[in-house]
Amino acid sequence: MNDLRTVALITSVLAMLSGATLVGQFLKRHPDRGLDAGAIRTFNLRLRGWWILCTVLAAAFWLGTTATVVLFGLVSFWALREFITLTPTRKGDHRALFWVFFLFLPLHYVLVGLNRYDIFSVFLPVYATLFVLTRVAVAGDYKRFLERTAKIQAGLVVCVYCLSFAPALLLLPLGGQAGLDRSANFRLLFFLILLVQFADCMQYVFSRMLGRRLVAPTVSSNRTWEGLLGSATSTALLAAVLWWAAPPFEPWQASLAGLVVAVMGFAGGMTMSAIKRDRGVKDYGTLVVGHGGVLDRIDSICFAAPVFYHLTLLVTGVKPG
Repeated sequence: MNDLRTVALITSVLAMLSGATLVGQFLKRHPDRGLDAGAIRTFNLRLRGWWILCTVLAAAFWLGTTATVVLFGLVSFWALREFITLTPTRKGDHRALFWVFFLFLPLHYVLVGLNRYDIFSVFLPVYATLFVLTRVAVAGDYKRFLERTAKIQAGLVVCVYCLSFAPALLLLPLGGQAGLDRSANFRLLFFLILLVQFADCMQYVFSRMLGRRLVAPTVSSNRTWEGLLGSATSTALLAAVLWWAAPPFEPWQASLAGLVVAVMGFAGGMTMSAIKRDRGVKDYGTLVVGHGGVLDRIDSICFAAPVFYHLTLLVTGVKPG
């Protein structure tokens, strides 16, 4: 994975992060610039999250495809744990949850690692869903049955099924052949995550600078229509500039992908914020200091990954599996 394009992509990202970090530290040390101290603090926290994410991903990529799939599997496990913990469960749900966490989730990622798209594309949304419904019914507790089973199914779909399409990009036979060199696949996955994080950051920046009309005030107090427009536009431009990093895309296709990723990331953030408001909490967890839980950091990726994956299939015309 040390071909010229991969090195150029990583170098570009590190340069952007370093430049942004220097700016953030300069603003932090010069509060007399008239900028909102809270906004600067949030900006620096987001940059710290970028550094952590890039470091972890680089380590996983260096170890290989299997390690990356395992990493995403662990992230899914923790995110699903946060999701389920946030919402109340009854005794009748516990055995179903045991099988969800220790059978269906790991087996799903095994299928992803084996590139069995024909099976993993239906394994959770069909078979796991049927199992959860049946297992909770057999437990004999019918109170709030639909609400309880829907919660488990929603967690499975968002935290496991949707997120797994990100590492599944590493198994796509780009260029018409699987091969052993996954450099192009690595760049494609890195391209997706870079666009998602950039869109999230730009959404915050444009909402703070130009935001006037909130999308849903009762759900999110910092997501505006101006922020969405600015985020989608800037992400589309960045994707067009970095089109060479995404092997199957032409510049206009990369730009369209950037636009779609920004919109889907926004949808993910709004949806997961609505769930948090419903439960009356600020964050899904406290694992990442200053950033809430794991699910708070990957909500945008969960919504963007499956759409980007299938958009890649459309552009390349390849058949997975």
